[in-house]
Amino acid sequence: MRFAIAAFAACLALPALAGTYHPPEKRADGWAVADAAHLGWHTDVLAGLEDRIADGTYKKITSVVVVDHGRIVYEHYFNDGNPELLNDIRSASKSVTAMLVGAAIAKGLIPSVQAPLYAFFPDIHPANPDPRKQAFTLEDLLTMSSLWECDDENQFSSGNEERMYVTERWLDFALGLPIKGFAPWMTKPKDSPHGRSFSYCTAGAFVAGAVVERAAKKPLSVFAAEVLEKPLGIVSVKWNTSPEGIGMGGGGTRYRSRDLAKLGQMVANGGRWQDTQVLPKAWVDAMLTPHAQARDDADYGYFWWRFQFPIHGVDTPVWAMSGNGGNYVFVLPERQLVAVVTSKAYNQSYAHPQSQGILRDIVLKALP
Repeated sequence: MRFAIAAFAACLALPALAGTYHPPEKRADGWAVADAAHLGWHTDVLAGLEDRIADGTYKKITSVVVVDHGRIVYEHYFNDGNPELLNDIRSASKSVTAMLVGAAIAKGLIPSVQAPLYAFFPDIHPANPDPRKQAFTLEDLLTMSSLWECDDENQFSSGNEERMYVTERWLDFALGLPIKGFAPWMTKPKDSPHGRSFSYCTAGAFVAGAVVERAAKKPLSVFAAEVLEKPLGIVSVKWNTSPEGIGMGGGGTRYRSRDLAKLGQMVANGGRWQDTQVLPKAWVDAMLTPHAQARDDADYGYFWWRFQFPIHGVDTPVWAMSGNGGNYVFVLPERQLVAVVTSKAYNQSYAHPQSQGILRDIVLKALP
């Protein structure tokens, strides 16, 4: 009896079985799949992700999908995640809004990113009128560098997104934001890299989506389906709206993991998905060009982040759609690499570091 108990205790102390790599399953969704081992990937490193999920190193991760040159080479779901789950990607939706702006420009619905912002809303007479607002452009919103006093990272900011959410008319709220001042410790636009002073502002992304609605004369979700989702074969999606019924271009859109990978692959391929040019290559190039410095370690394009990660010992730019909870679509166009990480670690301080850690310590280290 004592021997049996001791043996049982010893079994409990044994380490969990190591994760084993399995090639992704072929499905009727337009994706090609491939065995990463045949392409030279270090599949033992990829499979190690499952061990780190199991031992709690990475928490609340729901899926990881990796694409190499248009072929899914790794796909795994965790913590009740599954291929049909519509992931709430929060602010990663902003990057989708940037794609929709590009589609509207390509269709001639919006003249350019230099279009005056307030001209799209002549029927709205917001608070805090100021002649300087007439110089605001769509590009100011896309680069998070308008002169609105709007900072989601400052709970005292007039434009903090939480203040917008409790109002009845989000558009009036955003357009009525006051002009911000610059405290002595703040960097003014003229002294900032790229001539733009960055301030993360979800209200601005919401207004960018409202511009697309006004220009297209249809709901943002309908326009997105026509110009982006249907061409990519995306048939399951959920868009949110504001209390006044305007599409929420600032966050909360829901996509399946493989469909997020399609968005990333299309961008990695210069706006092309298989035989269809979904977005103009010139627009994708503009989106993935640094227009503002977001932080000391990150630049910002048009609602896209640019980070630096080591690949075989060399710091390499990586573009990303990024949302609360650690939801990411990482894109490396030069290597035709896309990595999707979905997570429900909303409002957790570890969320973004751990998702970036999955890219750095698993995906990039497993590269051939």
